[in-house]
Amino acid sequence: MIAVQNLTLQFNKRVLFDEVNLKFTPGNCYGVIGANGAGKSTFIKILSGDLDPTMGQVIKTPGERMAVLKQDHFAYDDKTVINTVIIGHSGLWNLMEAKDAIYSKPDFSEEDGIKASELEAEFADMDGWNAETNAAELLSGLGIKEEFHFSLMSELDSNQKVRVLLAQALFGDPDILLLDEPTNGLDVETVSWLEHFLMRFQNTVIVVSHDRHFLDAVCTNMVDIDFKRIQLFTGNYTFWYESSQLALRQRSQQNKKAEEKKKELQEFIARFSANAAKSKQATARKKMLEKLNIADIHPSSRKYPAIMFQPERDLGDQVLEVENLSASSDDGKLLFKDLSFKLTRDDKVAFVGDSLAITELFRVLSGEKQADGGNFKWGVTASYSYIPKDNSFFFNRDLSLIDWLRNYSAEKDETFIRGFLGKMLFTGEESLKSATVLSGGEKVRCMFSKTMLEATNVLLLDEPTNHLDLEAITALNNALEDYKGVLLFTSHDHTLIQTSANRVIDLTSKGFLDKSMSYDEFLNSSKIMEQRKAIETELA
Repeated sequence: MIAVQNLTLQFNKRVLFDEVNLKFTPGNCYGVIGANGAGKSTFIKILSGDLDPTMGQVIKTPGERMAVLKQDHFAYDDKTVINTVIIGHSGLWNLMEAKDAIYSKPDFSEEDGIKASELEAEFADMDGWNAETNAAELLSGLGIKEEFHFSLMSELDSNQKVRVLLAQALFGDPDILLLDEPTNGLDVETVSWLEHFLMRFQNTVIVVSHDRHFLDAVCTNMVDIDFKRIQLFTGNYTFWYESSQLALRQRSQQNKKAEEKKKELQEFIARFSANAAKSKQATARKKMLEKLNIADIHPSSRKYPAIMFQPERDLGDQVLEVENLSASSDDGKLLFKDLSFKLTRDDKVAFVGDSLAITELFRVLSGEKQADGGNFKWGVTASYSYIPKDNSFFFNRDLSLIDWLRNYSAEKDETFIRGFLGKMLFTGEESLKSATVLSGGEKVRCMFSKTMLEATNVLLLDEPTNHLDLEAITALNNALEDYKGVLLFTSHDHTLIQTSANRVIDLTSKGFLDKSMSYDEFLNSSKIMEQRKAIETELA
């Protein structure tokens, strides 16, 4: 068990949390949510002891072990991969070092022998003889091949290091597990492995994530950080979001009787209970939902951007034709070759696979870069907007946001421009800030306002959820579901792909697959998985 009592954190005059009281119990997974800057990672640092609160305290059951996902990718560069994982259980690791120190003594005495015997017994009690095997299983599950297990951490790339540090946190069945953005840098197979691991995990998990599918799969409760308060809610992210939206609608229904509202909420809870996902997490969630008091559901005070992509003109039958297209990176590495496909006006295409290849394809299709070979042709009725992964080029001039957006608008009236900025939550003086000082999330919201103004019938979106908080991601998801044009996009957000795409193109340097189906159908098709492996094996 871990709890916070009267927790307050203040930086100068800014109060981040004020007198928070929460208790986290074993068997539950708590998803920490909140707008960018609300203090999600800061809260995790307080729980882990890396940051002291201004007032209040963190209470942990004596003797319980806490594990934290480390963020410093260079902290263990002098250690082997397997040892880095075992270090996650500091008690076991210290015992191993103590044993090695005794056995390496040149003047090993009878007293040393007695001490070594005691350490060996303690080592066995801690399942130390299986430590390397258990660490290796975690590493393999997280996609670190066996050939790297005894390499130095310094020899791994940043993506591999993320996985090793995650294995370190999971190692040894900790009583309390703190994870800050654990899915960052993981492919879909590894995220799925992590979801199943956490579903089976019997102890306390507290996790920060922007991945809604992940939060829905593993969480029994949501921890909402909003306006200096931290509140605990039963259910996963989707339940929290939909119930808060329902409560918000009911608040505005002045003429609706209280009994009717209560019945509506009860039916909503019952529906969610019946549709709870699989595994022990679902069983626990279902029981809690059934016990949930109607008064426990509150409207969220969070603000959501108003994203609406509305094409000015309808598309004809010819949208885009790609024939034998090939492209390389700027340093000459082949990213894809002989790519061919046609788009119709009903297509919503999610590109998955090699992110570098997909980025290069989008650069080619947008006219930003020439292809190495092949050709492509846009239909005469097609007009496209492109939001690149790296948008820094658009924000290198010291202009107010009003003047910045005015550059992309035929209508120059300030009230008109402010309206579009307001939809992206830039109101009042916020709309006068310089484009050069925006955060990553603010830049993406500005790109959405630009795209809304362009009113095109084709969207090219390269990782559009990067830097966004859950509110903006949800608003974008709703906008793409409603979009009447053609969509080409790539994202690591599982829910966005599943709900927005009706076609999946898996693109790598070794080949491609093109399937008209949902993302979950694509992932769950054993035939397609065999085809993917065949491509990799044939051209490896």
